[in-house]
Amino acid sequence: MKLTNGQLFPTMTASRVGGGEMVLPQDVVGHWAIILFYRGHWCPYCRQQLLGFQQAIEQLHALNAEVVALSVDTLEQAQQTVERHHLSFPVLYGIDAHEVAEKTGAFTNEDPHYIQATGFVLHPDGKILQAVYSTGAVGRFVAADIIGLLKYLQQQH
Repeated sequence: MKLTNGQLFPTMTASRVGGGEMVLPQDVVGHWAIILFYRGHWCPYCRQQLLGFQQAIEQLHALNAEVVALSVDTLEQAQQTVERHHLSFPVLYGIDAHEVAEKTGAFTNEDPHYIQATGFVLHPDGKILQAVYSTGAVGRFVAADIIGLLKYLQQQH
């Protein structure tokens, strides 16, 4: 079951690189949110996507948007990703691929077990505005596209 536009994003709690936990969507309510499930530290496409969002973070913050990235990576692997790309947005680790797939409809890879690239744009009320599901390495949000979407949506109000 895939999530559809207008649905409230399901509640998920995960550990955050740097300490503590984050609860989605509650911890991003009041902001536009870009939720990025990435395959893992080893995936060059994922690393490029995360780097692209980091490079656009000032533009996203100017639009009242927050980025959150999640994966099945261990703390050490997620820390490497954060350090390698100087990521300033929350990176959550150790998520359960089966649980995420059940809650969101994300595709998974079985061996090794991880979540395929999946992305959501959330309205400040926590409801889904856009969802992208990939069955493999390619097919994911690009920062410039999300910036354009948010500018368009904000001009409509």
